Amino acid sequence: MHHQPVLKNRRTLLERAEKFISDIYFTDCNLRGRLFGDTHPLESISVFLSEKRIPYSDAVQQSFQPCKVGDAFGPTWWTCWFKVVLKIPEAWRGKEVHLRWESDGEGMVWRDQQPVQGLTKEGEKTSYVLTECLKDSEPRGITLYVELACNGLFGAGQGCMIAAPDPNGKFTLQKAELVVFNRDVRELLTDFEMLVDIVKMLGEGEQRGFQALFTANEMVNLCDPADPSSFAAARSLAHKFFAQKNGESQHVVHAMGHCHIDSAWLWPYEETIRKCARSWVTVIRLMEKNPEFVFTCSQVAFLSSTCAEFYRFMYYASHCSKTQSNTHPLPLLNDCLLYLTQFWLPDTFGYSAQLPQIMKGCGISRFLTQKLSWNLVNTFPHSTFFWEGIDGSLVLTHFPPGNSYGMNGKVEDLINTVKNNKDKGRANHSAVLFGFGDGGGGPTQLMLDRLQRVQDTDCLPKVQMSSPDVLFSQLESDSSLLCTWVGELFLELHNGTYTTQAKIKLGNRQCEALLHDIEVSSCLALCKRDGFKYPACKLQELWRLLLLNQFHDVIPGSCIEMVVEDALQYYDEIRTAGSRLLFAACESLGSAPGKVAGSSIAVLNTLPWERTEVISLPAEDTQKRLGTSHRQNITLFKLPYFRLFIILTARNCYASRETISEGYLGNQFALFDDVPLYWDAWDVMDYHLQTRKPAVEVIEPAKVVRSGGLQGSISFSLRISGKSTIKQEILLDACCPYIKFNTQVDWEESHKFLKVEFPVQVRSPNATYEIQFGHLQRPTHRNTSWDWARFEVWGHKWADLSEHGFGVALLNDSKYGYSIHENIMTLSLLRAPKAPDANADMGSHNFTYALMPHTGCAFSVNCPAVILETIKQAESRENALLIRLYESHGSSVTTTLSTSLPIQEAWHCDLLERPDSSIPMSKTSSGISLTFKPFQIRSLLLIIQ
Repeated sequence: MHHQPVLKNRRTLLERAEKFISDIYFTDCNLRGRLFGDTHPLESISVFLSEKRIPYSDAVQQSFQPCKVGDAFGPTWWTCWFKVVLKIPEAWRGKEVHLRWESDGEGMVWRDQQPVQGLTKEGEKTSYVLTECLKDSEPRGITLYVELACNGLFGAGQGCMIAAPDPNGKFTLQKAELVVFNRDVRELLTDFEMLVDIVKMLGEGEQRGFQALFTANEMVNLCDPADPSSFAAARSLAHKFFAQKNGESQHVVHAMGHCHIDSAWLWPYEETIRKCARSWVTVIRLMEKNPEFVFTCSQVAFLSSTCAEFYRFMYYASHCSKTQSNTHPLPLLNDCLLYLTQFWLPDTFGYSAQLPQIMKGCGISRFLTQKLSWNLVNTFPHSTFFWEGIDGSLVLTHFPPGNSYGMNGKVEDLINTVKNNKDKGRANHSAVLFGFGDGGGGPTQLMLDRLQRVQDTDCLPKVQMSSPDVLFSQLESDSSLLCTWVGELFLELHNGTYTTQAKIKLGNRQCEALLHDIEVSSCLALCKRDGFKYPACKLQELWRLLLLNQFHDVIPGSCIEMVVEDALQYYDEIRTAGSRLLFAACESLGSAPGKVAGSSIAVLNTLPWERTEVISLPAEDTQKRLGTSHRQNITLFKLPYFRLFIILTARNCYASRETISEGYLGNQFALFDDVPLYWDAWDVMDYHLQTRKPAVEVIEPAKVVRSGGLQGSISFSLRISGKSTIKQEILLDACCPYIKFNTQVDWEESHKFLKVEFPVQVRSPNATYEIQFGHLQRPTHRNTSWDWARFEVWGHKWADLSEHGFGVALLNDSKYGYSIHENIMTLSLLRAPKAPDANADMGSHNFTYALMPHTGCAFSVNCPAVILETIKQAESRENALLIRLYESHGSSVTTTLSTSLPIQEAWHCDLLERPDSSIPMSKTSSGISLTFKPFQIRSLLLIIQ
């Protein structure tokens, strides 16, 4: 057919094509308006409401009441079970028939007692395919059930996504009907969509963009929406365009279906089980229909007995993941997952510099994340690179250049992947992870169709369905030019999460220490007392519960109040059960044969920097023995709390110099305004530093509580504001090298940040912070934007500022946020965000921090360089102990591990406890000789007799 030539007006042609597929404009005559054909009402729909999440088998036994489209249900977090009775019209023979369902909640379709389809409007899943082509043999009358959660894909925030949930929310059933789905219209719409997006993304400077524009325009000319016979000619033009191939040098995109599901966030843990079910059952159907589809399952931890109680298909999903070549489960360690040699950690708020060594110790050499694309200040300079840890371990690392783990398979995703690749010329392969994430949902058929259209289309990267192993193998094969990044991968955002929800941080620290102590004491009891049973199963259960709370929106405190309540309950369960286990082990050690129960006491030192010993003492001698080992006197001079001078006559005298800077105040509390740009519980912005207000209003002046003996203390109280107060006892102990600050805060603030400051007489360009199995240094200046972005940093139990010959360490029992600028050491104590938990951190808090002046430039010169971190029963055999040690000073050392336990054999092993015969075991008469490189972790398997 001959057409008049078109004026060269890009805008009119582009808008013409856009309106032809618009779901807003001209739907009475455009192609989009023909996506659905005839509709038919349901025979009946009825509902049962449940406050609790109940299994299908229980739900179908309930009494259902009639309801209709337009009805609203709730409140938030309840569940609606709908019974849907339908009958497909005979006239629809040969047609594709869907149940079209739209609501504000998240739904799951059940058919023949099995879950078959997730329904979530926000996840672009609003219809269930009843039949792709209605045959005479297929039933017309069908009964379905729809399990509807009274929450959306991202919870139920009141007013905005991250706001605290509306407890009285209502969720409306907006559409429920049978409809004819015109598959040929859907296919043609996808062609148009991809062409239009190519036009828009390439802009006016690319010839290929104009080719796409004129192809789309000619397709509009050929296509009559009312005449399906005209579609083939239009589709032929699209196919011709998409079939024009790339050159050999084009970038290759490795497309992988993905569904990142937060273990808990804007919804409680229990709802995550259903989110996984809704997402994965949909993925299973997609795999059945699309053999080439590859899915990376990043929440395998939820394929557990708990999930299986509600969804029997979980067993099938787990079986599929092990047997089908297009499913790639990545075994989950709560927030991260491991797949063979890949470490997959897409959404955590920064990455420790010790991770490369931990990965290599587990046989992992590849790492993937994208979170650093969220940096607020600096753009990370690499997409594919080697990451070097503090011990020198290297892992191949890939950041998907599309800067997302939830892409949609659109042209924009593909072009951005190439455009944002920071290693052009060095790496020619990248990952594209597609599928709705965070709240679940996963990939859709439309996403797969989009990617299929442009597998090898000129102007776009080549697209291949792939797996993590294939991607990293390609990257490894051409890695000679890759750069290396040394040290931590610091996220320049979400710095407030180091402090938010202080009680979660406290529970985490306490429970980590408790489980560690149980392992140590149980190992000793196992070796020293016949008949003692090591509590392996219970310990595993408690560790898993603790690790569950270490998910990246729970331990950071960026979750709703319901999740906080669950987390604190889990900590209580760990404390209760753990205390029983610890008592049982210690009781076994302390009760010698022939003694009356309770006549002796076990003193167990589980601190990692000294040899663990058990001392059996008669009960009547215990107090005398433990209280008279040192005879020193402490004298306290009653001065204002903020300028406390301490005269200490004891062993290990400090250097004869003042610790606090002249003219400044130590232990100074300061309150800051804390209003971030958006992410309330997550972020503290640099401008908060300009709002500092010292807390100086005294309620109770400093008074001496104890003085003259082996321990002395002073107490006082301050008013932070009209709503909040601090009560503190400053404690000196003759046997302790540090000053303790036992602190109680009654906290009722809104968008405030409480810190404590120590301006010390130390000058150093770097401060040192404890991290996992080691420490690292960060600058105390702000020379560059990279330095400035670290205005609030994380650390574990201590931070240290040292110059040659003298230093000061700031220790704590439950805090993780620090700031050391120039000579001011600051510990972050409490925040008061209002979203997503409107009551975050409100109430009473008890915590302790300490200040330790010291000689020398290490954290503790009295501690040996090698730390004995872990003693536990081996996972694979009951007569073996796992010993884990690490070098803590950053030095190369040789040490001897001695033990009085009956050891038969000793082996080096990796972090997964697999024996490594390639490392010789050097035994001497005094023990096992071990050599360490700086910050090296070593694991040993000791076979006991």
